[in-house]
Amino acid sequence: MSFQTPITVKEAVENIHAKKYLLPAIQREVVWEVDQITRLFDSLMRDYPIGSFLFWHVEKKNVGQYQFYEFVRDYHERNMCHNPKADVSGEDDITAILDGQQRLTSLYLGLKGSYAYKEPRKRWDNPRAYPVRRLYINLLGPKKNGDETDMVYDFAFLTDEEASTDGDDVFWFKVGEVLNLKEHWEVNDYLISHELAQKPQDQARFANRTLFKLWSVVHEAKVINYFLEKDESLDKVLNIFIRVNSSGTILSYSDLLLSVATAQWKKRDAREEITSFVDELNGMGDGFNFNKDFVLKSCLVLADFTDIAFKVDNFNKANMLNIEEQWDDIEDALRGAVSLVAGFGYSRDTLTANYPVIPIAYYLKARGLPKNFDTSAHYAEDREAIRRWFILSLVKRVFGGSPDTVLRPVRKMLREARDGFPYQDIVHRFKGTTRSLVCTEDDVENLLRHKYGKGYTFSVLALLYPTLDFRNRFHIDHIHPRSKFKKPKLRQKGIRDADIEFYLENVDLLPNLQLLEGIPNQEKSDMDFADWLARTCKSAEERANYMKRHFIPNVDLSFSNFREFVEKRKALLREELRRILHVTKEE
Repeated sequence: MSFQTPITVKEAVENIHAKKYLLPAIQREVVWEVDQITRLFDSLMRDYPIGSFLFWHVEKKNVGQYQFYEFVRDYHERNMCHNPKADVSGEDDITAILDGQQRLTSLYLGLKGSYAYKEPRKRWDNPRAYPVRRLYINLLGPKKNGDETDMVYDFAFLTDEEASTDGDDVFWFKVGEVLNLKEHWEVNDYLISHELAQKPQDQARFANRTLFKLWSVVHEAKVINYFLEKDESLDKVLNIFIRVNSSGTILSYSDLLLSVATAQWKKRDAREEITSFVDELNGMGDGFNFNKDFVLKSCLVLADFTDIAFKVDNFNKANMLNIEEQWDDIEDALRGAVSLVAGFGYSRDTLTANYPVIPIAYYLKARGLPKNFDTSAHYAEDREAIRRWFILSLVKRVFGGSPDTVLRPVRKMLREARDGFPYQDIVHRFKGTTRSLVCTEDDVENLLRHKYGKGYTFSVLALLYPTLDFRNRFHIDHIHPRSKFKKPKLRQKGIRDADIEFYLENVDLLPNLQLLEGIPNQEKSDMDFADWLARTCKSAEERANYMKRHFIPNVDLSFSNFREFVEKRKALLREELRRILHVTKEE
């Protein structure tokens, strides 16, 4: 391995664009956020070192022995976050990047590509939530005080519309356009043609210096310092890669596992299999938020390895081949488990921990992957035991901290189970420990304090509504509409000042929440609860059934009686939770 003559940013970007630089399968995918990319460009403009790079030269005669991927050219957080597989059928040698992928990807995205990330408060499945943004720099002044004070230059990823809103102190220059300015005089021409030289003196000077500096950084400065490895032994290259990337927090153990699996699997492309499977799982039901860490941990558990920790030493060739041989069953088991969890009503917004899904998958695999487990009446009793264990595991947060201390003993009990899912055995095994599923009076009181908008609230409500068919979409609904709980509105309705704080403190708590199907919830909207109930339940019998099903107390249901409603409904919910959770006063 030898140190090479440095090259410019322009040369590196052009090599990526021409597909002369590729990524070996052991590399992970894009993980840098926009602020990391803008900070990299700011560092370049300030002549800060950006670290060395490690390249791997692969001769054309050996290229076909390995799998390579292209750089991401237009990153999209939902639709284009995976590197496309490269076509290496040509006649040229290849330069693969062993260290520096994130920096090189960032340089390419800033100069030739785009970055589409989700806007806040928009649904992840809304196409409009991901506007295309390109990198711009403000030529009229430095980053303003109050922003990130350690950055001098005002770089930002903007939509074309956002970048078109110039002002007295803003002129957004698309950073990629600097590639079109081949000579020094073209920089001057740009400044003149856009009337930047006619700006006030301080701004004109800043624009001049900034654009010339950017041009120099991209076209002239040889800032890409790199070592070149020419040995084509995959074992040696993999060892170098791990040494380079595991010295700090750059590469997680799951990344290393995926790297090793990719290098060791014989019949499949591990990276492609696992990343596409993660996408498949996340598309099930109303959508989930699983990642490769979850799938890789599942592999360790479901393949029955004794040690399931993320340690590089455990990821030897024999283990990787073992996982490859079992991959079809592992996939089917995880699909079945996620389908079952979706049937319990969970999605990305309500599943507060992913690891409790793994024992369900293990149980399905140990039982031989029974068909239609999530719907068949034959498995109804098993499903209910799993559902109760799953919900309690979430609300008691038993997988927090060190999940392996739960996964290992639970896996042993599932392996030895003969009469269905061993819910009671698991409860007994952890009783008296910090992972206990046994609930006390204090636990019940804590459950009653769960609030709207918090992840665990759905799990508590799911305990209270065990017979709902969650294949239909249910919403967490405010019984007394949230829109009415504003101080001015409360005073208008004649609520005494002494009671207003009670209203505001309890509007989002469990006693004012219920699970309601999507269409009825939309119809209910902001109606007074008493009026909506009278309109929805025409007969006394319908009203009685509704009140029993939703634990509605037999009190005056008008908004002005909210205090009594909350206190009485809390009592009903407390008793029901005590019954469901087998809580006795002696505990």
